[in-house]
Amino acid sequence: MSTETRVRPGPDLPGAAAPGAPPSAALTAALAAADTDRIVFDLAGIAHSYDALCRELPGVRVRFAMKACPVDEVLAVLARRGAGIDAAGPNEVRQALRAGVPAGRMHYGNTVKSDADIAAAYRLGIRQFATDSLEDVAAVAAHAPGSRVFCRVLTSGEGAVWGFGSKFGCPPGEAAAVLEAARAAGLVPSGVSVHVGSQQMTAEAWRGALEELGGVLRTLVGRGIRPELVNLGGGLPALGYLDRRGRPLEPPLGEIFAVLREGMAGLRRTAGVPLEFVVEPGRHLVADHGAIRARVSRLARRRGPDGAEQYWLYLSCGKFNGLYEMDAVQYRLVFPGHCGASGPHVPAVVAGPTCDSDDAYSAEHGLVPVPRALASGDPVWVLSCGAYAASYTTRGFNGIAPLPHHCTPPPARPAGQRPDPAGIRVAEEVLDD
Repeated sequence: MSTETRVRPGPDLPGAAAPGAPPSAALTAALAAADTDRIVFDLAGIAHSYDALCRELPGVRVRFAMKACPVDEVLAVLARRGAGIDAAGPNEVRQALRAGVPAGRMHYGNTVKSDADIAAAYRLGIRQFATDSLEDVAAVAAHAPGSRVFCRVLTSGEGAVWGFGSKFGCPPGEAAAVLEAARAAGLVPSGVSVHVGSQQMTAEAWRGALEELGGVLRTLVGRGIRPELVNLGGGLPALGYLDRRGRPLEPPLGEIFAVLREGMAGLRRTAGVPLEFVVEPGRHLVADHGAIRARVSRLARRRGPDGAEQYWLYLSCGKFNGLYEMDAVQYRLVFPGHCGASGPHVPAVVAGPTCDSDDAYSAEHGLVPVPRALASGDPVWVLSCGAYAASYTTRGFNGIAPLPHHCTPPPARPAGQRPDPAGIRVAEEVLDD
């Protein structure tokens, strides 16, 4: 059988390389209107995801992990809806302040930080820091005196597309000692945090993490530390990814939320005191509301060392300019010039434009059905890449500039919410810091 008739696009979105939910009308219109390569963000869609998260986890404070999408317009629309920021360093703090997020709605969530960065964040108004070691506690006490600290507890990351290994967090049995040291150093030991890995695909990972936190809370209470904060971290998944073989990644999101609500109730009973909960979503809020308008560079038919014939689809964007995570997931592709086309489709390796061999999907398992009639210059839409597309990009590898971005109009300001004047004043004061 000819490879030109083996595969066809998914039935739900003609011209798509794989099935899945179509982009919003606003995102589709912006992609269709674009005549040059760019990243497009649907601000109303992002706001909707934030509102939906608040409904699922009522009373939980949202601190957007801005490393996932450090785009001013995105930060501003989330700030207007009441979101705070999980900042990984002082430059992120400065950008968030300029976008209208007050310092009181931010914390320094990176456990890896220098003395200079701690001091800079403190000068900018940050008073809540993550920690996971005695050395970091001593540094925070020296350069951010009197601040509040929460201790990050180590998890395995099992079940996540991107685990963290052992770089962050201390074993559960050591968390109490870290927070005791914080108290002795004049800091406020405010609580604990956890991160179950990015794009966590199982509810059981959350259940296990919450059980670990329950044990830590019991130990803290027994040692006279009254925790007030539990930071549930990141890990909430996006819905539009495909795995490396092109199969839809379908996280049990409803079950995850149910486990979180049940677990929070249990932690409140364990602590015996009122607890505040924080969550740090990144890709969950933005991934499915961002897309790249790119171009076909070439669809080529080549032979490998074994003589087998293989199609390669080279795009104008790839691992180094928007699709850094393409070694772990596939992004859905739409070829708008071929929607409704009845011509043959061929299985192709999808690759970016650079001369780096890592700039491609897996040639062994990641073949993607694409129209055989594709020509150089044809537009292609890369869906569900709103997370990390803007941040994981080089400044010009192979002379390819970072993609510019475009945002659809934001939604109306939620009733009763206004920009925080104190936050705006702080932002103005630090512009020249």
